[in-house]
Amino acid sequence: MTEEISPDVTDPIARPRPAWLVFGGLAAVVLVLDQLTKAWIVANIAPGQAVSIAGDWIRLIFSRNDGALFGLFGSSATLFGIGSLAVLGLIVWYHGHAARSLLLSIALGLLLGGAAGNLIDRLRLGYVVDFVDMGIGTLRFFTYNVGDAAISTAILLLLIIAIRPGPKPIQADA
Repeated sequence: MTEEISPDVTDPIARPRPAWLVFGGLAAVVLVLDQLTKAWIVANIAPGQAVSIAGDWIRLIFSRNDGALFGLFGSSATLFGIGSLAVLGLIVWYHGHAARSLLLSIALGLLLGGAAGNLIDRLRLGYVVDFVDMGIGTLRFFTYNVGDAAISTAILLLLIIAIRPGPKPIQADA
């Protein structure tokens, strides 16, 4: 009888490392797309102007969010910018200390890229550029941007990671 030995996950040498290329590459792609789309919106759409994409259901509208998530706590962009720096550091630190998981690297890469894109806006402009407006008639969802969409997707993936069953432990034959 042979007994399988699982690696000691507390040993930094035996523990598989996170997927840095996926994490960093995805964060960079999200950041570039976020900043390019915002620059296009600022250059081509006047503040408050709505441009129909799919009827009244999806519109582009240049809006300035000087608060936090969904425009809460307005006029606090500087404070949220400072807090965002700490969050970016925590995301990178956590990714470096987590066990290897492609899904986790994807989620954290999306989170990092979206948060970095919004941080750049806060530091550079004093507000975040939002432009995707969805809804029907007067029933509208909050206006958002590429970074916000990446952050929302990351949160969904992190919830899936948290609730999915973990790997079953290896049982030795007795």
